[in-house]
Amino acid sequence: MGALAQETRLDIFRLLVQAGDAGVPAGQIGDQLGLPSATLSFHLTQLRQADLVTFRREGRSLIYVAEYAAMNGLIGFLTENCCSGSPAATCVPAAACLPTTAADNPGVPAIAPLSRKAST
Repeated sequence: MGALAQETRLDIFRLLVQAGDAGVPAGQIGDQLGLPSATLSFHLTQLRQADLVTFRREGRSLIYVAEYAAMNGLIGFLTENCCSGSPAATCVPAAACLPTTAADNPGVPAIAPLSRKAST
């Protein structure tokens, strides 16, 4: 869970979750989030070590994909004792999140990074 405590990693993970099982090439992640290659590589490594993302090689590209089982496990852990375990609790997710297929997601949407609060 600590891997997602960092805003850049949370932005990357959010982008990958929204992309579905088609995944996103590393270069496109960097372009969409405005991250230099070295920074992106560092954060992707942290997410891989936390088992939140995986990748596959397609030619010279690395395609990163969210690990939905790990994400759903995290959601389950976070909501396990929600509302003191009341069966009528509205905070418990109705169903696990499942990745979309390539047919469901012909293109990766442009995803804005999470909003950042301005420091005062």
